[in-house]
Amino acid sequence: MATFMQDLWESIFTPGTTPTLLVATNVTFACLQLVLLLLLVATYSIHFVILSCLCGGLWWSINWFAAELKVAQAKEAKEKARLDQRAAAQASDDSETEVETTIVAKGKPAPGSTEVEVAEQAGDLKLRAEPSTGSKSSASTEDEWEKVSENENEKDK
Repeated sequence: MATFMQDLWESIFTPGTTPTLLVATNVTFACLQLVLLLLLVATYSIHFVILSCLCGGLWWSINWFAAELKVAQAKEAKEKARLDQRAAAQASDDSETEVETTIVAKGKPAPGSTEVEVAEQAGDLKLRAEPSTGSKSSASTEDEWEKVSENENEKDK
């Protein structure tokens, strides 16, 4: 029991699911189902049936997700092993001389060239308005209020 608790504590800090964490989750859901059954028997309330159904659905979905995660990890490990095997086979087939050839098309810079390509703007970008020729204080709040009050005075005339 002590090793289970230690493994459970360590599995909290391990990314992904661990067998210890899944066992603890299943035991917890089983205990919750038992408590909901006892409360149903004691009270005959439909609420505990509904809570039990929700609990069962969540329990099933957690186990389904853990199984799918395990399948995805196995598929990823298999793919990685296949790529490693292919890389090892290719490395053994290569000769001792490695030559890189670069073909430069006219008008287009080569991938490793030192030319700078101008990036086009994408999307609906708004350019900033150029600052006014006035002083820095002309954009202050006080100046804006003065402009507003002048406009109101002109409307009143």
